[in-house]
Amino acid sequence: MRVGIERAALLKAMSRAQGVVERRNTIPILSNVLIEAADGAVSFRATDLDIEIREQAPAMVERAGAVTAPAHVLHEIARKLPDGAMVTMDATAEGRLDVSAGRARFTLPTLPREDFPIMASAEYQTSYEIPAPTLRRLFEKASFAISTEETRYYLNGVYLHAPEGGSAVLRAVATDGHRLARIDAALPAGAEGCPGVIVPRKTVGELRKLLEDDEAVIAVSVSETKIRFTAAELSLTSKVIDGSFPDYTRVIPTQNDKRLEVDADEFARAVDRVATVSAERSRAVKLALAEDSLTLSVSSPDAASASDEIAVAYAHEPMEIGFNAKYLLEIAGQVDRENAVLLFNGPGDPTLVREGDDESAIYVVMPMRV
Repeated sequence: MRVGIERAALLKAMSRAQGVVERRNTIPILSNVLIEAADGAVSFRATDLDIEIREQAPAMVERAGAVTAPAHVLHEIARKLPDGAMVTMDATAEGRLDVSAGRARFTLPTLPREDFPIMASAEYQTSYEIPAPTLRRLFEKASFAISTEETRYYLNGVYLHAPEGGSAVLRAVATDGHRLARIDAALPAGAEGCPGVIVPRKTVGELRKLLEDDEAVIAVSVSETKIRFTAAELSLTSKVIDGSFPDYTRVIPTQNDKRLEVDADEFARAVDRVATVSAERSRAVKLALAEDSLTLSVSSPDAASASDEIAVAYAHEPMEIGFNAKYLLEIAGQVDRENAVLLFNGPGDPTLVREGDDESAIYVVMPMRV
């Protein structure tokens, strides 16, 4: 194999590929990227056995072929080469990959192409197309609530599904038991009856690289064991988490009638200010609600304290309720509209958060004692 490729195209492909490759591998071939050249294009494929990413880029193919090379090293080489450089990659008969650009020369070890694992293709039950910004909104707004507790592995991802019951939406849900995010988008044509799948945390992170282009349309293919996202010359295939996502509808409150409306940015800044003195472990902030007024306060075990008051729209009886400050900040950071609406029932009950009157994105946060 011998190809010439622009440095920008190589760097873009390798940036995506090396994100999938784990830095520490007990299987040496998984540290490599599979490079295949033919018909005026070169493809780069990387996998960790759970996720596979493949990107194709135009290239001058002098000699077709395939080779595997260390992904992180090749990425670093591309990153440090000058802008506009033309990079030549030449696989030698001695099992090496020579990489050159201008006067710079690199020789990398390779492993047999035959040893590189290719993720088995699945029979996808459902396929549909969705604009990149819509899919990005679904995952980005939900991802902060993904659990990091490995024992509850079925919460370690975003539950993507088309709920039954007549609501024509594609829905993303994530929860860690303390907070929950439920994001809806109009149901794409062909997504009816789509099997619900739990997309793993790492896949959600890598998917962001696929969704950078606002003009792109993403083809989504879903089976009970895999999900594939394809855009132009790039595709990402992932296993889904083998487990049942809990019935999240049971924890979304429907009787919360105490409504507080507040400027989302002002609320986030106030929470952040008073949390400065809180103990890092608990980060508890108390909200004291009164007519058109919200007082936020924190007391730390080392006798430090802080309080702040902001104007809000609230017309119910006074109430005090406590929350983890980190959770409030994360939810406030998701609010795209100017105002956030918080709906309360009582000090010990879950609180519902919306973006204004928009119910396509709702968040639930559990209170804590303060």
